[in-house]
Amino acid sequence: MEKQIIDAMAMKRALTRITYEIIEQNKGTQGLILIGIKTRGEFIARRIANQMAKLEGAQVPVVPLDISGYRDDLQDDQTVTESKVDGHLPVAIDDQRVVLVDDVFYTGRTVRAAMDALMDQGRPQIISVAVLVDRGHREMPIRPDFVGKNVPTASQERVKVNMTEVDAVDNVELIK
Repeated sequence: MEKQIIDAMAMKRALTRITYEIIEQNKGTQGLILIGIKTRGEFIARRIANQMAKLEGAQVPVVPLDISGYRDDLQDDQTVTESKVDGHLPVAIDDQRVVLVDDVFYTGRTVRAAMDALMDQGRPQIISVAVLVDRGHREMPIRPDFVGKNVPTASQERVKVNMTEVDAVDNVELIK
C-alpha cells in the first residue's frame, strides 16, 4: 500500500528551504560544493544549485557520487572490491565546504560510505549532509544537517522518492 506523503509543491518548498538554510549556514556560496549521492541525490543537488544560482547569482559545482563500492552492507563481494570512486572528482574538495546530498536518510550507512569516498579524494574543510526525507532508524552516529521533512517510519516500511528526472513525477510515497 502506497501513501503520498509529499507532493510536488511540498517537495519544491522543502528544497527551497534547504537551499536557504545551506546558504545561511555557510554564509554564502563561496567555497561550496554539492555532492549528490547517485541517483536521486544528484538530482536534488542540481535543483539546490539551480536555486542558489537564482538567489546568489553563483554557480555552485554539483558532483555526482556513486558510493556502491564503499557500502559495508552489500552482499555482493564483487561490487565492493571492484567499485571505488572512478578516478578523481572533477573538482578539488581540499579545504572546501562540501554538502553531501541524498534523497532519504535512514541508517546513516550511505552517508558514512559517501564520507569514506570523499576522504579518498581529499580533505574538505567541513562536510554537512542535506536530505529530502529523514526517516530515522540510525545505525551510525550521523545525522543530517538540513532536512526537508522528518517522516517517522516503521522499519518494514519504505520511503520512495520520485523525481521528474527519472520517474516523470515529483512526490514522496510511504510504502507499507
